[in-house]
Amino acid sequence: MAKAIWKGVVVAESDKIEMVEGNVYFPPESVKWEYFKEGDRQYTCPWKGKAAYYDIMVAGEVSRNAAWNYPEPKEAAQYFKAYMAFGDGVEVEK
Repeated sequence: MAKAIWKGVVVAESDKIEMVEGNVYFPPESVKWEYFKEGDRQYTCPWKGKAAYYDIMVAGEVSRNAAWNYPEPKEAAQYFKAYMAFGDGVEVEK
């Protein structure tokens, strides 16, 4: 079971992850959305498409743009559509 943890709180957990370019992507139903709000970073990957970024909020602390997904990916990335990946201090256990 893979877990994404920030500030001691599990923010995503699943045994159905995808590994893409060294990042663990969690299915959308495994994400604890109450800890997320829309971020402000913008990025478009040449093969995945436009990324959506999210801030993570736990106990009054915020990690800005610490998670991302591809809600409308290009054809090559459809297999992990809307799956969430993490950066910026989020611990991912596999």
